[in-house]
Amino acid sequence: MKKFEMSMLLDYYGALLTQKQRTYFDLYYNQDLSLAEIAEQEGISRQGVWDIIRRAEATLRRAEERTGLVRRFRELQDTVS
Repeated sequence: MKKFEMSMLLDYYGALLTQKQRTYFDLYYNQDLSLAEIAEQEGISRQGVWDIIRRAEATLRRAEERTGLVRRFRELQDTVS
C-alpha cells in the first residue's frame, strides 16, 4: 500500500521535487530498485540515496497535508465505485 500511496503523491506533486529527487524516488518506488542498486547506478552511497528519498517523501507529504488532492481523489473514486 505504501508504494501505491507514494506513487500517487509523486504523480500529483512530483513537480515540487528536484530532478534528482524525482529520479531516485521513481527508481525506488516505481521501478523497485534497492537503495544499493540506485547507489551503484548513481555513484553515491546508500545513505545518500536514502536521505534524498526521505527528503522527497517529506516534501510530498507536506504538499498533500496542505492541499489534500490525493485524499479527495480517493474519496471521489470510492463514491463512484
